[in-house]
Amino acid sequence: MLFNKSPKTIDEQIELLISRGMIITDRPKAHDVLTHVNYYRLGAYWLPFEQDHENHIFRSGTCFDDVLNLYIFDRKLRLLVLDAIERIEVSCRTQWAYFMAHNHGSHSYLDSTLARKESYWVSNLQSLENEVKRSKEVFIEHYKNKYTQPDLPPIWAVSEVMSLGLFSRWFTNLKPMATRKKIANQYNLDHEILASFLRHLTEVRNICAHHSRLWNRKFTVTLTIPKNPTYLAEKMNQNEKRRLYNTLVMLNYLLNFVSPNNSWYKQLIELIQEHQINHNLMGFSEKHS
Repeated sequence: MLFNKSPKTIDEQIELLISRGMIITDRPKAHDVLTHVNYYRLGAYWLPFEQDHENHIFRSGTCFDDVLNLYIFDRKLRLLVLDAIERIEVSCRTQWAYFMAHNHGSHSYLDSTLARKESYWVSNLQSLENEVKRSKEVFIEHYKNKYTQPDLPPIWAVSEVMSLGLFSRWFTNLKPMATRKKIANQYNLDHEILASFLRHLTEVRNICAHHSRLWNRKFTVTLTIPKNPTYLAEKMNQNEKRRLYNTLVMLNYLLNFVSPNNSWYKQLIELIQEHQINHNLMGFSEKHS
């Protein structure tokens, strides 16, 4: 089929929504929103309000403000999730650098024998070298200017320029069991559970960083649900492994190690209540509400 749709003006977009059953009581407001938020982007948020997706017909009583409320909620949710990810990522990279340095040396990441798979180590090291080359951090420049061997800075420096995705791959490929366990023990988790969550968190972070829809997304990379500690396992929803709820539980769990007495979970609940969100689409159940 040949694509033959022509672009619509903002006023035409508004008329189209009205013709499909959406109630727009404040046309100037809708015009302003659609001027700055792509119609196609906003479409992801009115999808739950459609009764006939093929013809894009909205349920009776659907208001533009309801869609906008959901959009604003998701934006605030992404920022809250990013806040948690930042603190957890910094903590995990710190543990990795600390225990690798103390157990295996300042440049232990250059030792291929510490990797489960050498081919992955080669690929990860190449990515790390590229990230170090791109870095403009003062401590990286200082090392380059002062030292000639090894070419790369010590692990406590390079850990600060690693992306979350690269760090996740590096921890997953780490071979020495004692070191893996020491890192994971900082959070009272099994090392494989931590590795799984870091992989999952990479996808979540990328979604947030690219301003994509988060609240009701089904994830491609899921986290492995822990069996221990028991109280953490009991909070997980086994029936919604691809939804956001389990991610939020794990973020809150780890934050309580990284930042005791934080108010993150309280902010999350207040955000859901403020916008009156149907949290079942996030993977909550009656048991977990």
